[in-house]
Amino acid sequence: MKTLKQKLRDCAQIAAMHISLTDSCVCELCASLGFDFLWIDTEHTAIDYHTLETHLMAARSGGTESVVRIPWNDPILAKRVLEMGPGGIIFPVINSAEELDRAMKSTLYPPLGTRGFGPMRAIRYGLDDADDYIQKGSLDLVRCVQIESATAVKNLPEMVKNPYVDCFIFGPCDLSGSIGELNRVFEPHTSELMKEAIKIVAGAGKSMGVSTGSDEPEVIQCWHDMGVNVISAGTDYLHVLSGSRKVLSAIRKAQK
Repeated sequence: MKTLKQKLRDCAQIAAMHISLTDSCVCELCASLGFDFLWIDTEHTAIDYHTLETHLMAARSGGTESVVRIPWNDPILAKRVLEMGPGGIIFPVINSAEELDRAMKSTLYPPLGTRGFGPMRAIRYGLDDADDYIQKGSLDLVRCVQIESATAVKNLPEMVKNPYVDCFIFGPCDLSGSIGELNRVFEPHTSELMKEAIKIVAGAGKSMGVSTGSDEPEVIQCWHDMGVNVISAGTDYLHVLSGSRKVLSAIRKAQK
């Protein structure tokens, strides 16, 4: 069975969803559904380090890989998360080849990078061999970066040359905001930027993803038809809300 990293390297079709709530039971439940990975978000949520660690345990118990988005391209923020042993990491708002190189180096041990050594849960607190982790385990980590601005799209031809990136993930809402049209994701200007970016990433033979808060089938189909192979759609709270609305509607209809 292929790992998530192998699937990304093969540009396979991959399905994910976002974990934003703090209760790890939600993560455990969603991990049992069959997603390729769970996107655990620490950029826009109240998930702190302790909560994150319980989410990682919950995801593993459900049998699904976990990929954590950190709040910023900062080696210190990356290091604390990597020591917890997630399956992968996502860096937001990467705008240049230089920023991308800095992000990748923060995930790699010397001489390839600058990551300090101190894995804990990543080596099961010492049950796994540290040297094996240095030589293999740390390299097996999934590394993703987000393209969220017109500047990033402009610099993408150089960025896709980095050999360590497993997936370039588009943030269409912030991309639209970078040109003064926030949340007009499917308007012509943002759509043209997306098409340009997709062409560049596809030409490099890299996986490309999209992060969308929508759970609408039409929106998901649209991203797929544009050529995006990694789709992370909807959030835990949105799925609770949608299900709650559905059952409330059914009850009210029956009670008329």
